Amino acid sequence: MFGKNRHVDEPPVPLVPWTDAWEFAITEEERPAGGQRKRAALGVRAFRVPQGPAGQRVNAPCAFFPPQPSDADARRLYEDAEGTRLLCSLDEPQDIEGRQHYEVRDARGEAIGTVQRIAPLKHALKPTWRIAQPGRPEIVSSAEWAKGGPREMVQRGAGKLLLGVVQAVADMGAEGGDQTSGSRVLEWKAGDELVLTSESDLRFLVRAAWLDRRLVFAYALLRMK
Repeated sequence: MFGKNRHVDEPPVPLVPWTDAWEFAITEEERPAGGQRKRAALGVRAFRVPQGPAGQRVNAPCAFFPPQPSDADARRLYEDAEGTRLLCSLDEPQDIEGRQHYEVRDARGEAIGTVQRIAPLKHALKPTWRIAQPGRPEIVSSAEWAKGGPREMVQRGAGKLLLGVVQAVADMGAEGGDQTSGSRVLEWKAGDELVLTSESDLRFLVRAAWLDRRLVFAYALLRMK
């Protein structure tokens, strides 16, 4: 259903509920190259979760972009590739005390949090971002980029995630997908708690169970513009 160049004897890549997504990346790659597969099997661009052992790994989708992007759908994500089940949407930004606030809403239109963009100061080259989830401290991205790639994501983090799982996220897109070179890793904290690690705004590791993944999806959607 989803794949291009899928072998006849291979089953379709299953969907992963977005609530079960702990590590995910924005990529078209469904099956990495390896073994008898000389080229990676591609599907639609989506948020995808690495699953399975090496040699049998698949990148299962958990959230989809609009099937036919338009201005009306530019800030929407879906639970299915056909775009029939809305997952979340972003309102037009509101300027509040110098910050652009993007309200994030669920499929019923209820507000679930905000993504905030703060314009850079004169000495800064890039804007900073905040994620606000009701009932939790504001989630702030670190001002200092971690060095060392995926391994550093473990060493500087909670230390409970397996390096193999982290590497699986970093490897997504390495064969014909969206792998980037010189990638930088950013930590996100709510108070003193590390809740999220991101790499180049394409790959994400959720560190706190309470973090609403839809807010992370919304942030990534804004960063793609």
